[in-house]
Amino acid sequence: MAKTLTKRKENYSQWYNDLVVKADLAETSAVRGAMVIKPYGFSIWEKIQAALDKMFKDTGHLNAYFPLLIPKSFFSKEASHVDGFAKECAVVTHYRLKKDEKTNKIIVDPEAKLEEE
Repeated sequence: MAKTLTKRKENYSQWYNDLVVKADLAETSAVRGAMVIKPYGFSIWEKIQAALDKMFKDTGHLNAYFPLLIPKSFFSKEASHVDGFAKECAVVTHYRLKKDEKTNKIIVDPEAKLEEE
């Protein structure tokens, strides 16, 4: 945890991250690029979401939800957008885990390979 906050004018991004951690709103997780949003942080998110939802609906806009995972071929269709995201994408290749009978460890089930990553 940061002992003191980075000065906002010095490094805005680091200041924000320091603030979130120091206020106990979120913490890093074992998954690269993901954070655990803690109860107070989630409560703030719900309030932001409600305010945005009202603003959208007041102007006649509708919400939409898009899947977190998309087939790799979709990136080919939108090749101009890939450059900024490609190095930050997780690639899912299988849809199931299983227990290895020999080692008793959890492994990726080779029978569960996706048709497309």
